[in-house]
Amino acid sequence: MRYFIAALGLVLAAPLTAQTVPPPTPAEIAAVAPPAPDYSKATAWAAGPFGPGPAATLPQGATPAARNPAVDVFYVHPTTSKSREVWNQDIADAAENRWADESVVARQASVFSGCCRVFSPRYRAATARALTSPAGRDAAFELAFSDIERAFDWYLAHENHGRPFIIAGHSQGAFHMATLLERRIDGKPLQRQMVAAYIIGINLAEGDFGRRFKSVKPCTRPADTGCVLQFEAILAGSDVTKAAGFAQSTFVQKYGDLPGKQSICFNPLTIDARRPAAPAQAALGAVPGDPGFGAVRPLLRGKVAAHCEQGLLVVEPDPSLDMKPLPGGSMHYHDFGLFYADIRADAVRRARAFRQVRRARQ
Repeated sequence: MRYFIAALGLVLAAPLTAQTVPPPTPAEIAAVAPPAPDYSKATAWAAGPFGPGPAATLPQGATPAARNPAVDVFYVHPTTSKSREVWNQDIADAAENRWADESVVARQASVFSGCCRVFSPRYRAATARALTSPAGRDAAFELAFSDIERAFDWYLAHENHGRPFIIAGHSQGAFHMATLLERRIDGKPLQRQMVAAYIIGINLAEGDFGRRFKSVKPCTRPADTGCVLQFEAILAGSDVTKAAGFAQSTFVQKYGDLPGKQSICFNPLTIDARRPAAPAQAALGAVPGDPGFGAVRPLLRGKVAAHCEQGLLVVEPDPSLDMKPLPGGSMHYHDFGLFYADIRADAVRRARAFRQVRRARQ
């Protein structure tokens, strides 16, 4: 469960004191959890079957939303609750929902409106308490994933009708998307409908493919489909070796210190594994500022250079982007914002490529 704690959980609040009582069981976590979402109701969706909601947000300079898109995206937001009192977020909390909608759904899920209908479920996400306490962390995440799986099943039953889809998520949302990919899509009939998986801000290793994921592969070329895209951004000048070692520790703990422990790295500026680096001139548009309440600022073009190094995406943002790093130089909060227009264009391209291949096979 260390995929993104260093980048996100530990900066929300100081670590909790050592546990002096046995950790709660999954049943105990479930017993104190808020009510499960009913995905037949509008209150259970930030965007989707009842309207695009905050995912309709577009920063000035973005390409228009697709008209009558033939592809869907199932997007899951990252950790948004800083609560130290509960393990899992309550989707009936209006203040928590507003923060999730304005700080991340409007700034991340909207990336995919250029290609897709956007489905973004509300869910009982693990909170800061879960992220910073080993005691109930796994149980809190499993409960959160149970919501994601039910939302995905509702989407498949009521909205999909055999349509191609993208899965996407950031941080905790990416963790759940990786779990969904492993349990429900990889090597199963649904894989034939998956355009791509944007699993951003965690650290899937090269060696996870062939072990954890038996069929799905990382994307390596612009027209690849049915594959996985991942990156974790870190500020140039940071200790990349230290950060990469921490990222690799997940794989090492699970499989041993074997070849393949390096994280996969997708550079949104090149979209090609043969070209791991690109200058700022290649950047199509970033959203300036830190994520938060309020309007999304206009895109700024040509303001970030990026290259893959030791499995991490090392970025050089122009000061005009006004983006603050986290401790250790992590640019975790800005993974999507740095490359808003680049990811948007990539999703459009892959959706088009998938549909062309599907038509050729019919």
